[in-house]
Amino acid sequence: MIETSTPTMLDQTEPARCTVCCCTLAHKVLMVLFMVLLILAILFGNLVTLAVVLGTKHFHTPQGYLKASLAVADLAVGIFVVPLSVYAEVYLMVTDSAPEWTSYNSQSVSFHPCNVIGPIFAGCTLVSITTISLLTIERSIAVLRPLHKDSVITRKRTTILIVLSWVGSFFLAVSPMVFSSEIALEYNSCSRMCNYALGTIGEFPSQAWKILLLFPVFDFTLLGGTVVINIISLSSIRQHSRRRKHLAGRECQSTTKPAFSDIKAARTIGTLTVAFTASFTPIAVFVVGNVLGNKWCNFSFFAFWILAANSCWNVIIYSVRDQKFRLCAHKLLMPSQRKNTTKG
Repeated sequence: MIETSTPTMLDQTEPARCTVCCCTLAHKVLMVLFMVLLILAILFGNLVTLAVVLGTKHFHTPQGYLKASLAVADLAVGIFVVPLSVYAEVYLMVTDSAPEWTSYNSQSVSFHPCNVIGPIFAGCTLVSITTISLLTIERSIAVLRPLHKDSVITRKRTTILIVLSWVGSFFLAVSPMVFSSEIALEYNSCSRMCNYALGTIGEFPSQAWKILLLFPVFDFTLLGGTVVINIISLSSIRQHSRRRKHLAGRECQSTTKPAFSDIKAARTIGTLTVAFTASFTPIAVFVVGNVLGNKWCNFSFFAFWILAANSCWNVIIYSVRDQKFRLCAHKLLMPSQRKNTTKG
């Protein structure tokens, strides 16, 4: 996504930089195996999520639309971002030399694969953050204002917000190259991914680091607000649970309280927020440290791949926290058992 690495053009004969995961042949094989398994996990998990959400009428709701948008963003990481890294690393192992395009940044050639893959990774990460924020807001309204939920949260408004989140996220992803001639994209030998870097200049200009710091500032502002909203919603749920024990026999209290399904959904979104925040934090720490002059090559590898691995966690969280999703996924994956149950 973002890395302020060495600005000069790489020497074509220079070997890939050694990291803790990529020094020996065994480490390289394990790294490629991890990448391939990650691709399979991302594709499987998010395709299941899309099949359940789009194929089940129960999930044709604003919340379901947002989950589908999140799954598409994660799916793009598995289809475009990780496979390019697999190709580069397998090519390096087989030929003992890196692909030629990894020796240059995007300012040095007419077309560079990272011109496409870099913004996709950054854009999908931003889409994930904004979608989780929208999910949190949607659930907070359902919990805090249950009587206004259906009038405030509509499919049309949700669809518009999803489109705006994608357009805004990808505009922000390409903005470093659009608004600064000092920033390019390159395949970084530390992170094993396409990252933002300096172009052909030798010093780190203030304008460039201000643009690069825009990403963590925007992301953590959004994530911070999302965490606060989650805390408010979960605190309200806790208070509601306490009141429900004391007022269990009063029917008049039930009309202004959130439904049990809304409460469970809010807790699920809270878990999603915690998981994504934990995955994104190393990247933000690395970008800030890198701008201040720290290289942190090994940390770079783990930070970027922890974030990429988050793309396969959502379906696990849904399966653990959402019983209806779990049942629908089970029926989808085990059609023979569903037929046997129906016959019985």
